[in-house]
Amino acid sequence: MAATLKRGDLVTAVREKLENSLEAKASDTRFPPYLFETKGEIVDLADDYALVKFGTVPTPNIWLRLDQLEKS
Repeated sequence: MAATLKRGDLVTAVREKLENSLEAKASDTRFPPYLFETKGEIVDLADDYALVKFGTVPTPNIWLRLDQLEKS
């Protein structure tokens, strides 16, 4: 699925993949619920990462690995 993601796609984070990731272990593991409950839009791609904008809440954009995302 990750290979089919592109700019403009609406996505949500996959809780199981994000909570057990290297990124989670290196920082605060308390992720806000909007990552999993709100649709975000991919605004940029770089290698295996996507910059996601969650537009329904006033939050900063976040870089997530493509395998941590699924289309909404």
